Amino acid sequence: MQDIIQTPSPFFLLSVAALSIVALLLLIIKCRVHAFISLIFVSFFTAVIAGIPSEEVVPTLMSGFGGTLASVALLVGLGAMIGKLLEVSGGAQVLADKLIGKFGAKKSPLALGVTSLIFGFPIFFDAGLIVMMPIIFSVANRFGGSLLIYALPAAGAFAVMHAFVPPHPGPVAAAGFLGADIGLLLMVGLLVAVPTWYLGSYLFGVYSGHKFHISLSNILHSTESNLQPIKLPRFATVMSILILPMLLIFLDTGLNTLTAAGIIDGSNSLTRVLRMMGKTPIALLITLLVCLFVFSKDYGMKKLDSLCSESLAPICGVILITGAGGMYGGVLRTSGIGDALAGLFTDTGMPVIVAAFVIATCLRVAQGSATVALTTTAALISPMVASTVGLSSLDLCFIVIAIAGGATVLSHFNDSGFWLVSRLLEMDEKTTLRTWTVMETLLGSIAFLIVLVLSFVF
Repeated sequence: MQDIIQTPSPFFLLSVAALSIVALLLLIIKCRVHAFISLIFVSFFTAVIAGIPSEEVVPTLMSGFGGTLASVALLVGLGAMIGKLLEVSGGAQVLADKLIGKFGAKKSPLALGVTSLIFGFPIFFDAGLIVMMPIIFSVANRFGGSLLIYALPAAGAFAVMHAFVPPHPGPVAAAGFLGADIGLLLMVGLLVAVPTWYLGSYLFGVYSGHKFHISLSNILHSTESNLQPIKLPRFATVMSILILPMLLIFLDTGLNTLTAAGIIDGSNSLTRVLRMMGKTPIALLITLLVCLFVFSKDYGMKKLDSLCSESLAPICGVILITGAGGMYGGVLRTSGIGDALAGLFTDTGMPVIVAAFVIATCLRVAQGSATVALTTTAALISPMVASTVGLSSLDLCFIVIAIAGGATVLSHFNDSGFWLVSRLLEMDEKTTLRTWTVMETLLGSIAFLIVLVLSFVF
């Protein structure tokens, strides 16, 4: 099955995409139809109206659903088990105590955000957020107030690192298409990511927390278990467990970056094995096994097995709704809506950095995936970049960041990350649009404005 079955007029495809979004808004918010049902219903009719052949409609739906589950289900399941063990053992409490001791109670959201920025350097958004959730819940449980005050700064930190900073796949792939220097992009990405996070995530997260009260979620922080920690683990033990997946994932992302730069031979057997160990599901599996080994001495495997089972029950809804969001995004990709919209802006004559942001934004809104929007836009504008005279190495990095900014904004129903955040924090869809979607739009727009200004200065 090819990605684009047929491509009617761009205006027709734009109308289909707009109507499908309106239909989702009405079904979920106005009619109160469950998000899982609404997404499947709208995905089906969007596929039919957009012109996907009848024999390909169901395979397209299943492909989008299954592809998302393949990338999300293992991460959420393994991460939920790790989170439960850290919670019940007192590990989350230990780390929260240390953070608060260093930063103070009033700056605990800042502490969580800074920690997430560090963890987010090699670890992907969804995996990082899942691993940090028990610490976020522990801090929120201690100090009270809206969960958003603590969760949005951390989630935003993982989002900016994933979008703007190598060795994450989006910026690395875009750099490859445009010929940008990876080392220079790393420096520029970090310089842009930190102020972008502070303005668009930390400050907005604190503001949102005072405006919207979200009670502590029971997805990972459960009160069902009355088990009290036999003895609190050492801080070094907790940090080692949290850093372990980060180090393992860096084996994959770091070695991939070195291979792309031609520094090492990617076909080497040792390199391939290390990269396999660094794949996110394997890294989380290894971390979970280490958790079981460490805590089995105090709690026994029978109790740990019970805790792992308990951790899986609440996340079924998270996984299914996230998969349905991937189904909707897959339909929009397969129908050709994203490519048709991007094509409208390719030859408009606007500055290349502005065109990069606009095209990435269209792709992001049309099909949901930030990584797909980022890499596809880079491929689309690479001829434009190649034909533009006078672009420096810095300019190429600025264009990559502009693309990443466009690929970050306006996260909504077709983005699996939207549903992951919504269900982990147990927010309704309207509140998620007013918080998470606005934050993502702020992050992408601020990053774009920063590099746009820098492109005129340098």
